Amino acid sequence: MNHRQPSDLILDLGGNPLSSMEGESMKNLLDFLGYPQRDETERSLFGKVERIDARILEYLDIDTRSVGGILKPEVSQFKMLSKDHYIDEWGIERKFNGRYWDAVSTPLKGAGLDDLDSYPWPIAFSISEDEIDHIRKEAENLFINTDYIICAEHPVYGVFELGCWLCGFDDFLVKLLIEQDFVRKLFDIILSYQLEVIDRYYSALGNFIHYTSSGDDFGTQENLFMSPDVFREIIKPYYKTRINRTKTYTEAYYLHHSCGSVRDIINDLIEAGVDILNPVQPEARGMEAELIKPLFGDRIVLHGGIGTQEKLFQDPDAIEDYVRSVIEIMNRDGGYILAAAHNLQDDLSPESIVKMFKAARRYGKKNEAFWNQ
Repeated sequence: MNHRQPSDLILDLGGNPLSSMEGESMKNLLDFLGYPQRDETERSLFGKVERIDARILEYLDIDTRSVGGILKPEVSQFKMLSKDHYIDEWGIERKFNGRYWDAVSTPLKGAGLDDLDSYPWPIAFSISEDEIDHIRKEAENLFINTDYIICAEHPVYGVFELGCWLCGFDDFLVKLLIEQDFVRKLFDIILSYQLEVIDRYYSALGNFIHYTSSGDDFGTQENLFMSPDVFREIIKPYYKTRINRTKTYTEAYYLHHSCGSVRDIINDLIEAGVDILNPVQPEARGMEAELIKPLFGDRIVLHGGIGTQEKLFQDPDAIEDYVRSVIEIMNRDGGYILAAAHNLQDDLSPESIVKMFKAARRYGKKNEAFWNQ
């Protein structure tokens, strides 16, 4: 974290909500390792498993553990319509397609400024104190009784993703350009909710965590969803406020997750207070390790870097060479946490997962000859 060569590279699997596994992937890995299945895999409402089986984490020698997650207010539009169909706390209807939860309605599509005044927003103070206290106790136990690196998963969604889900991607991207008064008013409402949740969440957990996270995808495979200027003018100030508020309660490092090609705004994320960038998606344009590490590696910790779209689908024997090549670039002078660039999917072979982490542990040890070759 201090940009010095570590004795051992930090390995993350499930230490934050975007470096986890899909349910079938975890089941397949348990079978591969010869561990009996326990209860039916518990999925979150975004498809990933709620927590990775501890036997997997111990076998792979994973350094991180996570606590918390998106908090659910009791006063909101949330309603389970069936086991595969629900309305979330923001009024967004979602259906499970067999692997992921798809947003199937966008309640503010075509909305105007006045519609924001009458919309039934979730009420932050209705979040259960018992829920927060349970998370605090879990974090405190891990902090006091283990050597794991503890992440408090983000308790709220991001302003941009909520705008896209509420209005629909097409409508909201247009609004970012021609209805900026609407966007700012929407973001003000979301930020007010975020800050109330942050106050309660981090005042309880802040002393028992090493890092925390936020997630909001600003990039596509080829570029940003918006111009860098629009990001700086409209989105960045809200993130800076959110991060500053979080850091009033904790000395934990702040990780931000954004898929895609985000190289053009990494400096802005650093200025907003981001300490760790996830996932450094190598298959996205301009996000290759050999480009990102020299440009930003002395100012921000890089997290991820192991490609999940193509790289892990090589022959398992080639994965060791690939992981070594990433470590050679990313871990030089420290400032790197190794993880997959997103949640491990159901079609990835368990053998490849094991190869990845065993290679990471082997080549992630401090070795002067290795780094000076």
